[in-house]
Formats: sequence, C-alpha cells, structure tokens
Amino acid sequence: MRIADGWKDYSLIDASAGRRLERWGDIILVRPDPQIIWENPDPSPLWEKADAVYHRSSGGGGSWSFSKKLPESWTVGYKGLTFKVKPTGFKHTGLFPEQAVNWELCGDLIKGAKREISVLNLFAYTGAASLACAKAGAKVCHLDAVKGMVEWGRENAALSGLSDRPIRWIVDDAMKFLRREIKRRSSYDGIILDPPSYGRGTNGEMWKIEDFIYELMQMCTEVLSDKPLFLLLNSYTTGLSSSAMTYLLNMTVGKKYRISTDSQEIGLRVEHTGLAVPAGSTAAVFFE
Repeated sequence: MRIADGWKDYSLIDASAGRRLERWGDIILVRPDPQIIWENPDPSPLWEKADAVYHRSSGGGGSWSFSKKLPESWTVGYKGLTFKVKPTGFKHTGLFPEQAVNWELCGDLIKGAKREISVLNLFAYTGAASLACAKAGAKVCHLDAVKGMVEWGRENAALSGLSDRPIRWIVDDAMKFLRREIKRRSSYDGIILDPPSYGRGTNGEMWKIEDFIYELMQMCTEVLSDKPLFLLLNSYTTGLSSSAMTYLLNMTVGKKYRISTDSQEIGLRVEHTGLAVPAGSTAAVFFE
C-alpha cells in the first residue's frame, strides 16, 4: 500500500464502525466510510469533540449536524499547494487526502522528464492533481463534467498562486471530449483518470464505470503522445481492483506501447492506532 503520510494540515485521527474521525486544519469532522468494517475497542476520546458529523439518510444522501458554528469554507495546505475545503451535502469536503501519493508521483515524474510535458486530467474534481502537475512545470488540461467543481479548481489555483500557469479549465463529458480530441489529433504525455463508480454527464447521461471503462481506456490510448511519460488510473470501485486495472491497461495501453504497471492500494495511516486504512487503488503505467 502507498500511504499518504506527508500531511500536516490533515490527519485521520481514528477509524471505527464505518466512520472516519478526521482533522482538517483545526476542525474535526466525522464522516462515513463503508470500508471501515471494524470497531475500535479503544476509541480516541476526540470522537466526543467532533465539530461536525455527517449522518446518512435511509433515502440516500444525508446531512451534517454541527456542535458549533463553522466557517462556510476554510483552507488546508500540502507542500506548497493550498486547497479550499468545506462540508458538502454528499459527505465530501472537496479533497481526497489519500491522493497526495499520486500528486507527488506525477510531480516527480514531470520534474524528472527534463522536457515540456502536457497532462490531461479527466474527472478532475477540484483540481488537486492538476495543480500538482502545473506546479511541477506541466501544461495541464483539467476537465470535469460539473461546472461548480471546475470553478472550485480555479479557486484552488488562485489560493496556490498558480493562476498564471498554463491550465485549460474545461467543463465537459470525458467521453465526448476524448472523441473530439482524437479527431483533432491532440496528444498528451501524461493522463490522470479518477472516474466515478456512478455519475451523470453534462446533459444528464448516466455513467456506470463497468460499462464504459474499456472504451474510455481505448480512447486514452489514442491521445497519448509518441513519447508518453505516465498514465494513472484511480479507482474507488470495489469491482475494479488493482489486478483488474492492471489487466485492463495491458489490454489497451499495452497493445500500443511497451509498458510496466504498478498497481497498489492507496491509503492513510490512522493516528490513534498506527495502522493503515485502504482508500482506493491506483494503477500507474510507466512507458519504456
């Protein structure tokens, strides 16, 4: 497991009974996590001091309860990057801290390439990976189907002092965008994908990852440059395991390029117990 252990403004304090106890800056939140299938017999006393708790609704979704008035949003930093976070109606905060291992991987590869690198970030959410790549010197195309997420990404770029970097901010459906990029003969040296398990496109199209992931990876293969640097495929979907992603990538990207693949779980260390909690998987493709 690759563990995101470089945080100062975030910590996973404890994990028990399907919930995370987290510190985001100076604010402590409790959020549900279905992967936490155990109960800690010696829980952290900070569970009783949470500033806000997210409660799932039996009808879907959920809501927050607050023990004190919180700011509408606040910021956390990670190695020179600054991100706005806030409690949203879908339990998220606008940032996935375990992804820091991938931000660092991409940044190191870009810096080590010693040439101009162009990166396509699909399903890019609020832009943390886009900013890490831009900070490392890459030209970035940031794409998400939700306008609000792209605007949030722009805010994060401004907070990080990266507004002047070459980042294209695009609101579009990933599949439609890739089809157009193939026709335009566009190419990228690096591609990052974090597709949702379920979702909807810009016009309400239903997305289910199992139905589209093979075609998606075929199209990504077609927009890779003649000298690609990396491709990262991230998954929070139980059925899309590290081994399944490795096979998929070898049957798509591996049919055109000579590649090696490092597929592992990514995760966070629990402060209270010292144990690591898995939080998805990433398959990293390197080109020979």
